Order: sequence, then structure tokens, then C-alpha cells
Amino acid sequence: MDAFQTQVLLRLLALNAVLLPLAHGSIHFYDFVLKEQNFTKLCVTKSVLTVNGSFPGPEIRVRKGDTVFVNVHNRGYYGVTLHWHGIKQPRNPWSDGPEYITQCPIAPGTNFTYEVQFTNEEGTLWWHAHSDWTRATVHGAIVILPSEGTTYPYPKPDDEEVLVFACWYKESMRELLELAIETGSDTPRSDAYTINGEPGDMCPCSIETTHRMLVDYGKTYLLRMVNAVLNADLFVSIAGHNLTVVGMDGAYLKPIDTAYVMITPGQTMDVLITANQSLSYYYMAAQQYSSDGLDVTNYDHSNATAILQYRGNYSAPERIPFPSTLPSYKDNVAAVAFTDRLRSLATEEHPVNVPQNVTTRMFVLTSMGVLICPNSSCGGIYGDRLASSLNNFSWAHPSIDILQAYYRNISDIYSTNFPDFPGILYNFTGDDLPLNISVPTKGTVVKVFDFNETIEIVFQGTNIIDAAEAHPMHLHGYAFYVVGTGIGDFDVDTDPQGYNLVDPPYVNTVAVPKSGWAAIRFVADNPGVWYMHCHLDRHMTWGMDTVFIVKDGGTTATSLRPPPAYMPPCENSTSSSQLFNILDKEARLVMMR
Repeated sequence: MDAFQTQVLLRLLALNAVLLPLAHGSIHFYDFVLKEQNFTKLCVTKSVLTVNGSFPGPEIRVRKGDTVFVNVHNRGYYGVTLHWHGIKQPRNPWSDGPEYITQCPIAPGTNFTYEVQFTNEEGTLWWHAHSDWTRATVHGAIVILPSEGTTYPYPKPDDEEVLVFACWYKESMRELLELAIETGSDTPRSDAYTINGEPGDMCPCSIETTHRMLVDYGKTYLLRMVNAVLNADLFVSIAGHNLTVVGMDGAYLKPIDTAYVMITPGQTMDVLITANQSLSYYYMAAQQYSSDGLDVTNYDHSNATAILQYRGNYSAPERIPFPSTLPSYKDNVAAVAFTDRLRSLATEEHPVNVPQNVTTRMFVLTSMGVLICPNSSCGGIYGDRLASSLNNFSWAHPSIDILQAYYRNISDIYSTNFPDFPGILYNFTGDDLPLNISVPTKGTVVKVFDFNETIEIVFQGTNIIDAAEAHPMHLHGYAFYVVGTGIGDFDVDTDPQGYNLVDPPYVNTVAVPKSGWAAIRFVADNPGVWYMHCHLDRHMTWGMDTVFIVKDGGTTATSLRPPPAYMPPCENSTSSSQLFNILDKEARLVMMR
């Protein structure tokens, strides 16, 4: 046992002496080294930030109930944080990771140790950077096996394969992003999507490196899918093979037989496939589902491909079959049809506990908009700066993290007046909405809940500036039940009558449909500071985020844990998000005049 592991075990023993015990499982240690690494893709060689030199990064493999300590060494050129997506981290937001929310970035040349507690999660989740857009190349899968003595709620597969979908930029994405933020224009679009780091046969200079999954005829495989793409939902299909979805976001589902899946950024899925076709090669393909208007065409049209290759003696096909069941880019019907089928397993071994008696109701608009620039001098629509918002508040990162300000009772860092309902009502999904509703208020505005409040949030998409789009909304520190979704404006009288309160999916990221709504429920039983945001990074950068603060309960076991001995300091921390806050200061002054 090295010095790092000894130090962590001593810390763990000290915590257990004064607090509730951590998860009753094994303890694992990982060293993550953030460093620049050269890769050649799409005929261009470039340097990107990686963990341990790989893209995607290393896999974390545990059992339900284990605890993991990850020592992150930053040998890159700028500050970075890591987030453990979908891990609830009971009472421990200190290790949740989003920059300026629960910590400041890990500065170059320093290190920080995360303590990741696995409780009731089971299946596939993932980890990723949570600083600007660095998660494009800094991410990896988390495999959570059933606890010892238990097994899957379906026949155990013969083998499994982790499939991480990501995106690739030929140019320096960081430079492109900073330019877009400086000018207020649209953010950069990727040049290709990748499967396990490779674009595949249909992209230039990629045929030799296409990812291959080798299978044996008659065997069943568990595909652990992760959508690590920055800004795109994906349709995924495999030629000639049916898929059976059995899990999502670290929880089990009633099996869904389907010819394709739609997986939104941040989501994970567990999918079974049986190798029951003729011995040959078959393409697995992923392409964007673009929920923008039909006139929006500047998205990434690439098809990422991998090859499902049967073992055995046969000649390679002259032409590999491409999946005919892959929906088209703009197929809103296919996207909604898939998500409408999701249901929790709801068995004795894997029960559901849908909150029935709601104490707090929120109605939250997910909107695009603009911040006014003097003399129409910016690069966004109308010559203004592109922005996004929740209930007309566009998030601004503070100078220190919210968690530190909350725990140490530091004033003037954030305000607690995030509204439960929008300030004005209108036809949210209508056409030609008035421009006076398109300018949000910029600020660091949070929502505070008492411990054990039962919460229902209806996320309502809008068509402000004719920019209706699907929004994957992600809540840190919690999973929640999606009790209803629909198209159009939410009807408070009739739509709740159609809620599924029996077996709704239990997820951490919900796909709010284009020009539609999604209703979620959860109990605020995890005290701390928790980020809530759209998982399209372009929307998060523009301000479609807020923070939920959940107060302590009345006991040590229901209260926020104290911080570790060391947290990364906030002095001299800078990021593109901070640049956005600085640059829009003049825009806010114009709004106030």
C-alpha cells in the first residue's frame, strides 16, 4: 500500500468514527493524470487534454456499494475539475466536481483527491471533466456490477462491450470556444462523432482505426452505451440486429425491444444484443438527432461507425451492411416514440418509490435568448450576444464556488430568489413570440429547499427567437422519476391526469422534447449544493443552469459532511465561463439603462 492509499484509509477511518459509515463494499484507488496528448484523426494531428493519455479515458469498474478514491494530477495547461455523473454522493458535494459550483478548478501542477461513493446505482454511468468544454476528450465509463451475491434481473450476458460516443474537432476547440464567447456568436460544431475514440469507415483517414467488436454466433452481449457528445442527441442502430434496452442512467428498465435507440448527452444505456445473424461484418452507426428547425442545417452530419464482426472462417463482405433502421437527422417522431417507451423495472428486488404527496411545485422554462449588445456589435442573432436561461435567469459563475460560500456563510456570492414559476405567461411554444421576452436577467440565482421536501418540476421548452430545441436536463446529487412528458404547452389541469406514478423511469438526465415538456419528481433528501443544467454544453455555457441548495436535516446523518482538509483554492482561477461573465457585463449595463 503506497503513501496515498494509506493517507486515504486514515481519512476514511476518521470519517467513519464521527459520521455514518460509507458504502458497505470494497475500496478502490485510481490515479488520473491530466495531460496533453497528440492524436491524428480526420487527417489532422492535434494535441488534446486526456486522462492517462487515452481517449476515451480509463474505465472505472466497481460493484454496487463500493467506494472509489481518484487522485487527479493536473499536468495540463489550465484548471480542470472532474464530475462523477449520476453518482449521488450522499451528503458529499465536495467531491461532485462542477467548477465554481462545488469547487474551484484543480490548477496545473497540483492534485486533488475525489471520494466517490456508490450507493444504489447499478449498471452504467460515467465520469467527465466539468470545466468549460474539456469533457470533449476528458471522460470515461463507470461500470457498476451488482453487489456480491446478487445478479442482473435478466439472463446474464455472455460478455459485454463499453461503447462511448463522443465528438471530435479538427481545430483547437478551446480557441474556437473562446472566440465564440468573445464575439457572442454561435459555438463551434464538431467535425465528426466517434465510437470508442474512432470516427469509423465513413470519415476521412479513419478506415484503418475503426473500432471493431468481435462476437461469437449465438452469444448475447451487454452493450454499455455512454453519450459523451457535447451538443448532440444520437440515434444508434446496428445493421441486421435487434436491440433490447434493459437499463438507463444506473437503474434497470422493463426490457424494450427496438431497432434503434435515441440517447441524449449525459445519458447512459444498457442494451442487450444477440449475435444471431450470418457470419459476417455489420455496421453499428451513430448519427445526430437534430431537434432544431428544418431550416437549421449547420450541424455535424457525419456517421460514426464501428464494425460488429463475427468470429469464424468466412470471407469479408465486399460491402458491409449499414443499418436501415437508423432514423433520419430530423426525425422528431422517432425520438419521442423511443423515450415514451421507457419504464422502470418495478419489481420486488428493484422497486420504485414515486413521491405521491408533492409539497413544492416548480414550472421552469428552458429558453434561448439574447443579451443586448451596444450598437448591435456582437456576433449573435440581431447583433446581440446569444444566451440561454431557466425562468428568464441566465446563470453567471461566481468568483468562488457556491458550496464554499454556502458552507462558510459568505455573503454577496449568490442570491436565493430563483423563481418557482416564470414571471410572465404566454404561448411558450408558439411562433413569432415577441422580442421583449427574449432578454434574460444575468445572475447567480439559486433555489433553496428544506430537507425532505417533495418536489415536482415541470420543464417547459419554449420557442423564443424561433429556437425550439430538445434539452437534456441533468440534476447532480439526485436521480428522479420522469412522471410525464408531452408536446406543446403544459396544461396544469389535464396533463397531470396522464402522469405515470406506477413505473416511471428513474434517471439523472431527462430529455425535454422540442416544443414540449417533461415532469419529474424527487425528494430533497441529499443535503448540499447541487448543480442543475442542460447537458448541451453550448446551452450550459450560455446560462441554462442553476443551483439547488438542500438544507441539512436535524441530525448528523442528514447533514452536509464537513469539507476535506484540502480543496483547490479559487485564487487566480479562470475559465471560458468566467470570460463570458466578464464580457456580458457591458450587455447587462445596456439592459439596465
